[in-house]
Amino acid sequence: MPDSALGYRRRLVHAARLSPLTDTVPVRIWDLPTRVFHAALAVGVTAAIVTAKLGGDWMAWHLRCGEAVMALMLFRWAWGIGGGRWSRLAALLPTPARLARALRGRASVEDGIGHGALGSLSVWAFLLLLSLQAATGLVADDDVATTGPLNAHVAGRLAKRASAWHAGWGADLILALVALHLLAIAWYTWRLRAPLLRAMWSGDKPLPAATPASRDGPGRRLLALAIWVAACGAVWALVRWAD
Repeated sequence: MPDSALGYRRRLVHAARLSPLTDTVPVRIWDLPTRVFHAALAVGVTAAIVTAKLGGDWMAWHLRCGEAVMALMLFRWAWGIGGGRWSRLAALLPTPARLARALRGRASVEDGIGHGALGSLSVWAFLLLLSLQAATGLVADDDVATTGPLNAHVAGRLAKRASAWHAGWGADLILALVALHLLAIAWYTWRLRAPLLRAMWSGDKPLPAATPASRDGPGRRLLALAIWVAACGAVWALVRWAD
């Protein structure tokens, strides 16, 4: 067994106050489409934030970034139904028992195979907030020179409320979530020595051999590509219809 995997297992067992496991092997948890989505979303959200802060001529790129993020959200919701075992939305539903164990510092190894209970809540917050941010961006108006592609198709009162949320609470909450996400990664990486970044790169985690893995073969990847093309086509059609 690799020393890094053994050390991670022992730290996890100690933190969760569990009896040691007898053996661990690399298990495919994050399929390739999920990993690509995660990296693309990080780039898309970062670019959207930066271009919004720069303003001016950069707002045209902000709109493009918003469209890309919307396509990514459509893909992720669909992949949450047909994706790998640990990428499905069903695997991201923390039960009260899991939450209680996490808050008491008694999470089991099984609780952390994919996302832990608190991590699952973070994922749901990201999915819901980013989807709402993309939707409000469609009808927003910055009162300067930039309007969303669907702005002319909604009532003025709705557009104003959407604009206020998009530039106010929506943006602030996303920034707060990003900051918490980065702090959590830093904590697990440097404090707990958990190989989170390595797992998101390779897709594998050191776990008991009996752990069910996510399917990640060519067929699943072709399905993901088809879903991505459909998501991009849907966003393209929506924006062009608005024109």
